[in-house]
Amino acid sequence: MSDLAPLLVAFPVFGSVIALLAGLARDRVGWAVAVLTLAVQTAIAGTLLADVLGSEAIRYVVGGFTVPIGIELIVDGLSATIALLVAVVSLGVLAYARRAGPRSNAFYVIYLLLVAGLSGMSITGDIFNMYVFLEITGLTAYALVASGDGGRSAIAALKYLLVGTVGASLFLLGIGFAYIATGTLNMGDLATQLAEVGYGSPLVLAAFGLLVVGLFVKIAVFPLHTWQPAAYAGAPDSVSAFISALVSTVAAYALIRIVFTVFGTAFLAETPLASTVLAAGAVVSIVVGSLLAVSQSELKRMLAYSSVSQFGLIVGAVAVGNVVALTGAAIHLVGHAIMKGGLFLTVGLVNDATGARTVDEYAGLAKRSPVGAAAFSVLAVAMVGVPPAVGFVGKWYIALGAVEAGAWPLVVVIFASTLLTLAYFARVVERIYFRDPTETSGLAPTATDGGEDDEPAPVVSVGMRATVVAAAVVAVALGAVAAGYGDLLEPTMEGLLS
Repeated sequence: MSDLAPLLVAFPVFGSVIALLAGLARDRVGWAVAVLTLAVQTAIAGTLLADVLGSEAIRYVVGGFTVPIGIELIVDGLSATIALLVAVVSLGVLAYARRAGPRSNAFYVIYLLLVAGLSGMSITGDIFNMYVFLEITGLTAYALVASGDGGRSAIAALKYLLVGTVGASLFLLGIGFAYIATGTLNMGDLATQLAEVGYGSPLVLAAFGLLVVGLFVKIAVFPLHTWQPAAYAGAPDSVSAFISALVSTVAAYALIRIVFTVFGTAFLAETPLASTVLAAGAVVSIVVGSLLAVSQSELKRMLAYSSVSQFGLIVGAVAVGNVVALTGAAIHLVGHAIMKGGLFLTVGLVNDATGARTVDEYAGLAKRSPVGAAAFSVLAVAMVGVPPAVGFVGKWYIALGAVEAGAWPLVVVIFASTLLTLAYFARVVERIYFRDPTETSGLAPTATDGGEDDEPAPVVSVGMRATVVAAAVVAVALGAVAAGYGDLLEPTMEGLLS
């Protein structure tokens, strides 16, 4: 047992309280408190990952109670990876937000509470506790989306709130059915009790359906994705990057835990309809999300629909349900968070430097914003899945898992999604490097981020440029180590499926 596990939740909450109290005495002290808090959070998560990767999980029961009565925290290779991802991405977005904003102390208080919710979802072993953290994550995400200056942010947050509340309510109903059937909320104990009740029980089937559909809403699986484009496009750029990188990522991780830790492979084997629902959701999201992305003119909406497609790949890996596919899902969750978060930050940087926010306005961007153009292009290529970037490794593992399982339709869809991803990113890159700037190429063409003939724009800081460049470098570098990480993660995945 490690006493570090509860600190993953407690420390961001503590930092949030400090930011709130310090803000009463001094304006704009929240950023410094948040940076210090997340630096320590990253160290804690990194230490836990080093302890558990390739070895046994760490288990901690809150309050000294015994399982299944007490709330259990479980840190294994997968949960520690997600916890570290949350800490690192949160810290990286702060480097960008220092200049880009929002800058109020209230923003950083809510920001740290969202980190606490995401971290709690990553390590909890109690299904009701997962719902509590899911609600904390949702409420804080709604507030961050609404933190923009315009009415568009408020409308997007309201839509997110309404749809997200439906998803959370369905998830809670699923917990209720599972509890009625078994009398327990501990995930490990639930797995045992559900098997004893019988997988054909209406209560068990209802619990599975409600839990999965509730998480589909949070992940933004088509057609339950309607909150996502508005939220990502309407939120401030820093918030768009943060929630696109982490909120749906942690919800997808929760889906993996619910399906395999609570219900297990035996349930999927005895209930073919469950696997069919997962596979159908995956295929529809991959195809329709990609087609909708191709049709968008605004970059942030294009990236939002891209996420619908990319998370379809994760759901597909869950439907396949073997070690190779789930290893690919874990790699793709990490890779997508870095790539998509980096893309949203780059779009924000380009907008601040040039005023460009649509595909057509990116014409000639290489001359006006070379840093933004290069970062966007590298991240786009990585998202397509061109080796050696991490986007290739995750898709490769998922495809191999599908081949191993004989899921040939999913293999075809994965290949088709790669071509569609290439289609919507290629049209942007083509404009960046092979089109001349036009009168509609940006609302502020005199502000640049360091082209040959221009002075750096005052609205774009070194920290903002460094963050997007770092995201592009990490997206490529992770590809070189992803296979080795997958090998270390295999024991965790085998345990998940056992």
